[in-house]
Amino acid sequence: MQEDIKKACEVMRNGGVILYPTDTIWGIGCDATNEEAVKRVYEIKQRNDSKSMLVLLENPAKLQTYITEVPDIAWDLIDLTDKPLTIIYEGAKNLATNLIAEDGSIGIRITSELFSAELCRQFRKPIVSTSANLSGEAAPANFREIPEEIKSAVDYVVTYRQKDKSKAQPSGIIKLSKNGTINIIRK
Repeated sequence: MQEDIKKACEVMRNGGVILYPTDTIWGIGCDATNEEAVKRVYEIKQRNDSKSMLVLLENPAKLQTYITEVPDIAWDLIDLTDKPLTIIYEGAKNLATNLIAEDGSIGIRITSELFSAELCRQFRKPIVSTSANLSGEAAPANFREIPEEIKSAVDYVVTYRQKDKSKAQPSGIIKLSKNGTINIIRK
């Protein structure tokens, strides 16, 4: 696992794109502050860049680096959730501009899963995490279901958990407004 993390970090520091396991499904990832790398992820997915992608962090304390004002309810949601939860926040900052939605929002998930959390910790920046599928197709439940087209388009494919056949589920998604209003996008 450590060798995978070292290589993945090196690839992302050089502007590359990785394929990696997360706390939910396998993701296509890159440095969330690198506009060119984010552009490549959109190209690999054959996705319009007006559809925003989420980022992973391993520590909720880092939220304030990337969100202008974290609503108080967000801290409770992060503490209380018992499954992966992506929260869409208003007021994104310090991220690649082509990653931020037109309304200025960004989806962020705090991961505590062993591999993705350690990857975030060692990379020291937020990491893009978008499902390893072509736009419009179903998200793969495990590594074997990822299209070869995706596997061959990235710069590095993590070996950790490739043999895991369990069916992963995407995260829940909610959108928070600065006034604390919660909008459930996906349960």
